[in-house]
Order: sequence, then C-alpha cells, then structure tokens
Amino acid sequence: MKPQAVIDVVIPAYNEESSIGKVLTDIPREWVRDILVCNNASTDRTAEVAKAHGAIVLEQPKKGYGSACLKGLEYISQQTEAPDIIVFIDGDYSDYPEELPQLVHPIIEEGIDMVIGSRALGDMERGAMQPQQIFGNWLATNLIRFFYKYEFTDLGPFRAIRYDKLQAIDMQDPDFGWTVEMQVKAAKHKLKCTEIPVRYRRRIGVSKVSGTIRGTILAGHKILWTIFKLL
Repeated sequence: MKPQAVIDVVIPAYNEESSIGKVLTDIPREWVRDILVCNNASTDRTAEVAKAHGAIVLEQPKKGYGSACLKGLEYISQQTEAPDIIVFIDGDYSDYPEELPQLVHPIIEEGIDMVIGSRALGDMERGAMQPQQIFGNWLATNLIRFFYKYEFTDLGPFRAIRYDKLQAIDMQDPDFGWTVEMQVKAAKHKLKCTEIPVRYRRRIGVSKVSGTIRGTILAGHKILWTIFKLL
C-alpha cells in the first residue's frame, strides 16, 4: 500500500555496477517518488546500469560519501514539491531495500523524526561487517550516549529522516563522517529518533572503507573527530 507521504531515496555510489541494479530492483517503487543514484566519480558502468533500472543519475565528480549524498540533496532542493521523507541506502546491496516500508513506518505513523536501520539489533550475516567496524560502531555510539545523552546502537547507512528536519540540521560532512554527523546533530537538535532492526549481508565487491587499512583508519579518525568537533 502506498504511504501518504512523498519519499525520495538517495543512493551514493562509487563503482557499484555489479550491485546497483539489484538495489534498484528491490526498492518497493510504489513507496517512493524519485530514486537518486549519486554517481561518485565511478570508473565503471554504475551510471549506465542505474539509468537502465529507472534511477535518476546525478554526477558528483568530487569523491566522498558525504559529497555524493549532498549532491542528492542539492537536486531535491531544486524540485517544485519537497518530499516528506528522505531515505538513504548504500549501493553495494548489503542492506535489504525491501525493508524500506518498515524503516519509514515510525515517521509516518508515530511522529518520529529520524529512523536508523540498526544492524546491531537485526540479523547480520557472518562476515558482513569487519571486527574493526563492529568495534568502531560500539565506540561511536557509546560516545554519543555519554556526551549527547542519545541512545543509538549503530551508525548504519540505511536510514530515513523527515526532510524538514534534515534541512534544519544542515549536513556538511563530505566523506566518512556523514552518518555520525547526522546522528550527533539529531541529538543536538533534540529530534525524535528511534532504531529498527534490519538485516545486513556481505556486500557485493570490496568495501572502499573497511576493505583497506588506510580507509579504516581514515574513517575511524573522522568519526571520532566529528563527535568531538560538534560538542
């Protein structure tokens, strides 16, 4: 059943030609208005595959997870009708896009402002997250709890937020700090937040962050730096 809300989906994507089609196929189209694939300087056929599956493809040559997401928000800000809800999901097929209705339900039915799809609370396939990712999530969410008095169990990329609240928190981070910035700013702005358990599987291809030592170190540093910077 189509919800009484306008929902846009933003998908940052860097070299995801093997997975992006699966993500787009599994998104319940009757629930969404636009699906924006933000092609983040890919050198493969990510853009072509996304277009073939009906997505609006936006080119963002500046590398960075946050930069790709911000490109999507720039496009949305230029539309005649603003959406009610923005859903973010990765393009690597590690999340289950068909769970989108459960993700937005607390916003539509319960007056929640932001919903995080928690891999920690859900069913996670063995090996889907590296040990350093699990530890990093634990550390970051505990720091948020200690400093900002907000309870989160994950920095999961599959999330939904009211568009007006997203505008109010004024997202800025261009790379690894995007997800934690959103959660810290949500806490600072006293948004009504909740989590739902989501399933999580091994991604298709190699992670650009946790798949390398350098990426892991940079992401960990940026996440911690963001938490303390915003105090």
